[in-house]
Amino acid sequence: MKTRGFIISMFAVALSFAPQFVNTASAASGYSAHLISPTLGQVLYPGEQVTIQWSATFPNIKLNGCEMEIWMSLDGGRTFTTFVTFTTVNNRSYNWTVPNTPTNAAVLDIRFGREVPYYPESYSPQPASTFVIASTGGH
Repeated sequence: MKTRGFIISMFAVALSFAPQFVNTASAASGYSAHLISPTLGQVLYPGEQVTIQWSATFPNIKLNGCEMEIWMSLDGGRTFTTFVTFTTVNNRSYNWTVPNTPTNAAVLDIRFGREVPYYPESYSPQPASTFVIASTGGH
């Protein structure tokens, strides 16, 4: 019973440090993005034209051959299964037609990278800007 308690305690300690390691790894990559729109809680409707807009900080590398991708999660950021678009590193917006995928927890991930071995794909999910895709019916 003491061993079991020790293992549970060690697991809890390890989890308490996990966010620090995630932030450190993200900072070390030199890439980050910040979603400007859509905004937290915004309600979008299928078929609506919306501008996805973001700011980005890139690592100190030659950006030739680098690209960005936007992916969407319908489950609050647990999985990113819906591809939105490819774009270039010079773009900071994309005109998007909202798909008919109703959810109360849409999250975008603005990815950056270049084919291996140059610069690995880096993720920048935006859970602080969770938005809603309403069911059809409209506004």
